[in-house]
Amino acid sequence: MMLVVEHDLLGRIQEHGEQAYPEEGAGFLLGTGDQDRKVMAILPLRNARDEGARQNRYLIESEDYLRAELEAEKRAMDVIGVFHSHPDHPNRPSDYDREWAQPNFSYVITSIQSGKASGSKSWRLAEDRARFLEEEIRIEQTQ
Repeated sequence: MMLVVEHDLLGRIQEHGEQAYPEEGAGFLLGTGDQDRKVMAILPLRNARDEGARQNRYLIESEDYLRAELEAEKRAMDVIGVFHSHPDHPNRPSDYDREWAQPNFSYVITSIQSGKASGSKSWRLAEDRARFLEEEIRIEQTQ
């Protein structure tokens, strides 16, 4: 299991988290692959969660998911995952993240400490849904 992402795209994911701080930011990962995946585009979203809960939860509305599916199809890609930020918390999935996770998605979580990205990790939900498994991120230099 590996997630390949260009340096510039990972930078944009991290910037989205910084801009959303102190709330969680989120969006979709578009790309190709099954066991090994390549992120080819991202679709940043606004956090649709109620204002008082945005600092530790994100919500993606069904219309956003449909828009991501249509955008991926237009680009001959798939929706391969979700990215989101954890303001002032580690880049590990929470129990809440696990409860709401989609099978077969990659989840890139970026820790934002005092407004600055401090690292991103990728995770996939185990088949039994009991835990996440860390997925290696390979960063490619932008061409």
